[in-house]
Amino acid sequence: MRLCRAEVNGRIVCGRLEGGKIHITEGELLGKREETGETVPAGEARLLVPLRPGKIIGIGRNYAEHAREMGNAPPDAEPLIFLKPPSALLDPGAPIVLPAASTRVDYEGELGILIGRAARNLPADADPLEYILGFSCVNDVTARDLQKKDVQFTRAKGFDTFCPFGPWIETELDSRTLDLVTRVNGEVRQKGNTRDMIFDVPTLVRFLAGIMTLCPGDLIATGTPAGVGPLAPGDTVEIEVEGIGILCNPVSA
Repeated sequence: MRLCRAEVNGRIVCGRLEGGKIHITEGELLGKREETGETVPAGEARLLVPLRPGKIIGIGRNYAEHAREMGNAPPDAEPLIFLKPPSALLDPGAPIVLPAASTRVDYEGELGILIGRAARNLPADADPLEYILGFSCVNDVTARDLQKKDVQFTRAKGFDTFCPFGPWIETELDSRTLDLVTRVNGEVRQKGNTRDMIFDVPTLVRFLAGIMTLCPGDLIATGTPAGVGPLAPGDTVEIEVEGIGILCNPVSA
């Protein structure tokens, strides 16, 4: 099932996307949902970020080849984590704005996990997948020069517009072997598969829930494969995850 959030004639609606139509539901996408019977043609709607996460958790160096291309050793014991601010969220189709403070801003195509119910210190017999609402596409936009300068990730990954997310949430997906492709102006720049993640989805959810409470709506960006590179004004970047769809954003100065 594809869950989406959209603007239709100045009204924000949530619903299920099927057959080229948004089947509008009462309330937000989290929790109990009831369809109203009202539908809107998808072509008449402007898709928004499907949820407004309370926190966005990034996973660094989760693909060995990407770690190596950045001159780093892949983590071998525990995931490397960082946070992006919710103010970095960007709707599908909206422009990524390159900040004057950076001379190199990179795309990073990733699979995103959306938490469906609170998770904290999961018992050994708990299935982490039961705490997941669904999956989406994420672009973990990064000011690479500032990341190298600061050593820490916060500034480099925290600028406004640096977290495009969408275009919807797919709730019925096996995350183990999904192709992930990033294109810039139609040219393939990244091509990976989630089978190559060092830490898979269940491992990430369990690990993070042992550190902080994962709340409904929280977003986890699971890391990017090799092939990251710079964006320039006028570019169009697409993140495609198998079984989900394409997240597309233009780039502006």
